Amino acid sequence: MHHHLSLFLCFLISLHLYTSTSTSATTPPLPTLTSSCSHSSQPDPLTLIPDRLTILISGHSPRRLPLLRRLILSLSNHPSVHSIFILWSNPSTPLSLLSSSLPLSLPSISLIPLPSSSLNLRFFPLPAIRTRAVAVSDDDVSVPHKSLSFALSLWQGSPTSLVGFFPRSHDLDISQRTWIYTVHPDRFSILLTKFLILDREYLWKYSCSENYAKARFHVDKERNCEDILMNFVVAMEGGGLPVLVDAGGIRDWGDPRNRVGGNLSDVAVSRNDSEMSEGVEVKKVGLSSRGEMHWRKRGECIREFHKLLGKMPLRYNYGKMVQEVREQALCRKGGRLVSCDHEE
Repeated sequence: MHHHLSLFLCFLISLHLYTSTSTSATTPPLPTLTSSCSHSSQPDPLTLIPDRLTILISGHSPRRLPLLRRLILSLSNHPSVHSIFILWSNPSTPLSLLSSSLPLSLPSISLIPLPSSSLNLRFFPLPAIRTRAVAVSDDDVSVPHKSLSFALSLWQGSPTSLVGFFPRSHDLDISQRTWIYTVHPDRFSILLTKFLILDREYLWKYSCSENYAKARFHVDKERNCEDILMNFVVAMEGGGLPVLVDAGGIRDWGDPRNRVGGNLSDVAVSRNDSEMSEGVEVKKVGLSSRGEMHWRKRGECIREFHKLLGKMPLRYNYGKMVQEVREQALCRKGGRLVSCDHEE
């Protein structure tokens, strides 16, 4: 607990010093620790912009700055994006390198250098967030404008839910009588924070509620599972079922399946080991992958959160939202069976 509070104290002191000395007009002033988690420091919910989106992008590796720059330029041109905050969690990176590599001159872009790589800081409730909808994103995920618009519209129809593109699941291993982390082909209960839209209020609940203090400490101790904990938080707070978006064009450059031949040497450095392990293991997608260390650690997180919170709040959803409905029938063309949509 004391470690956790010290971490956030260092975080806010760092932010206060940075915003006091920075000449960048794009970095908004931020509060001290005393006021950061008080509701009075947060904007009035009635004043939040209802139809726009704030994006929090987590960055760590200088090697991925070209990907991050490309992502920022694409997202900043989306008409629904109000602002983008780059949460840089590698204190050893010179600010001069970040300034020269990223389009910080754009008025909607703000750089927030963090004092540590704590994964809990991905969800810190920055008072400068002025929209109700917030997207949490990795720095190596490419989301086309059409897919982002569709996901935002789905969230607006179900604002208490998490809306995302990357599903996972908890499950009960009957033989071991324990919770595990897995992938199911027909249901899901967890959405990863590779790209995820949620209500701004959940950032405050995750970061500031004493109910989740011990769980946040576990995330720091394991350097993993912040996304699983956010799913627990939303479920504990009475949120709706997670909403899975099926939209085309999403690219996860940190996933080895997205590389030619799946060559691990071609994959950019990940934010943490979980990104790489997840991509490698999902490539197998089978019961054998449960024995891998990464999946065991994620299962341990589910069990620990269950124990700390006193209940299992995660719930399954069984469908996905499609961007358009297409003809399902097959027609013969050129000696092959193809979708009748392509039949002329």
